[in-house]
Amino acid sequence: MSKSSVSHLFFFFLLCQVKTTNGYVDLVRILNPWGNTEWTGPWSDSRSPEWGTVSSEEQRRLGRVQQEDGEFWMSVSDFQLNFDLMEVCHLTEGLSELGAGEEPWRCVTHHGTWVPSITAGGSPVSGWFWQNPQFLFVLSEVDQNPTNSQKTCSFILALMQKYQRRRGVHLNIGLHVYPAHPQNTHLSPDDLRVLHPLLYQQYSSRREVVLRGSLAPGRYVIIPSTSELNQQGEFLLRVLTERGNKATPAQKPAPQDVFSVTETSFPHQAALPSPNSIRNLYKKHCNKKGFCKPLHLYHLLTEAIQQGVLAGSEKFLSLEHCKSLVVLMDSQGIAQLNWPEFQTLWDKIRRWTDIFLVFDKNKTYRLEYQEVCPALEAAGIKVDELVMQLVGLRYTEPDMTISYPGFLYLLMKLERMIHKFQAYDMVGLGTVTVSYKQWLQMTMYN
Repeated sequence: MSKSSVSHLFFFFLLCQVKTTNGYVDLVRILNPWGNTEWTGPWSDSRSPEWGTVSSEEQRRLGRVQQEDGEFWMSVSDFQLNFDLMEVCHLTEGLSELGAGEEPWRCVTHHGTWVPSITAGGSPVSGWFWQNPQFLFVLSEVDQNPTNSQKTCSFILALMQKYQRRRGVHLNIGLHVYPAHPQNTHLSPDDLRVLHPLLYQQYSSRREVVLRGSLAPGRYVIIPSTSELNQQGEFLLRVLTERGNKATPAQKPAPQDVFSVTETSFPHQAALPSPNSIRNLYKKHCNKKGFCKPLHLYHLLTEAIQQGVLAGSEKFLSLEHCKSLVVLMDSQGIAQLNWPEFQTLWDKIRRWTDIFLVFDKNKTYRLEYQEVCPALEAAGIKVDELVMQLVGLRYTEPDMTISYPGFLYLLMKLERMIHKFQAYDMVGLGTVTVSYKQWLQMTMYN
C-alpha cells in the first residue's frame, strides 16, 4: 500500500537487475490496476533520464512500454521508501502457469452470512458463539516436505467481509479453529464451553483477515465470527491447502428428542373445532354461492382458533396469511375456495396443528427458532441452513419465534413451492427451466 495513496493496492510484478552504462541497477515492475496513475520519479515512464543509460536491446528484454497504462518501473530504494506493506499471494490452480514446477495451492471457497439472532453469535465470550457458521475442516494428507518431521498439514484461512465499502460498515472479524467433535461435525454450546481454540486470528476491522497454520492430520472446525453479537454481514471464506484436504459447511446434528406425531395422538382436537362444527363455521362465513374468499377465511379461522387451547394466537393471523392460504389451495385460479378445496386445506391445518403443539415444548403457543427445523421435518419438509436463515428473516416475529398462524402460513408456502417445482421437474433432475411468463405466474400468485 502506497503512503501517498492510502487504501489503494498495487501489483508487484517483477524484480530484476537492469544493465546500464553505469553498471547494474535493481528495479521493480509495478502495476496500478486503476490504470490511470503512475510513478513520476526516477525510472518512470514520463521521459525519465535514467532510461537513457539503458540500451534499446536491454529495454526490449524487459518489455518496457512507454505509455500511460498503469504499469511502471521504479528502483528498489524508491519502492522501499514509498510502500509500507507487501502481501504475498499464494497461487491456486486457476492462477498458476502451465508447466510450472511447483504444485499450486488448492482453494475451496464458501460464501456465508451473519444474521442477527440466527447466525451472528459474536465472539467466544458472548455466550452465543456456537450460533456462528461452522465449517468442518478435514486434514488427511501431510505436506510433501522432507524437513517436515512432525507430519503436519499446512493451510491458509482467509476471511473477507463482503460489500464493506458499499455498506460503509467495517466489522471486526476473526477466525477460530477448534478440534472437531468425535461424532458430530457441528460444535454445540456444551462443546465450546470446554474446548479451547487451537489457532485463532485476532479480530480486525480490515476487509480481510488471514490465518496461516499447520496442524496434524485430523478433523477440525473453522468458526468465522464478528467481535460483537448480532452484527449483520456477509463473508467469503477461502481455505487454501498444499494437498487435497477439504472444508465443508458443518451440519447441525438432528435433535435427539424429536417427537413423532402418531395416528393415535391428535393434539389438534383440543385446539380446533370438530368436523361438524367446522362445517357449520364454513356455512356461516362463506358467501351466498358457497365460496370462501380470503376475508371469509380470516373470520372463520379467527373464530375457530378462539374456541380452543390456542386462543389468543388469532391476533397473529392476518388477511395476507389468508390470501396466500386461499390462492395456494385454489385449483381454479379464481381466488376463492369451494367446500372440497376448503376440506383439503382443513385436513392440512389439523395435521400441522398436531405438529405445532407437539414441538411447542414450553407451551407458549409459539415455536422457538430452534424448534422450527425439526417441526418442518415432522411435516415431511427437509431444509438446509440457508433456507432456515431465510425462514428466520421472513417468517418469525421480532423475538425470533413463529406464531401458530405463521407456522401454518410457512408450511403452506413451502409445500406449494415444492409441489410447483416437482411439477416442472418431471424427470427428477433437480433443475427446472421456466419461461419469463411462467416465472411471473409462479411468483406473483402465491
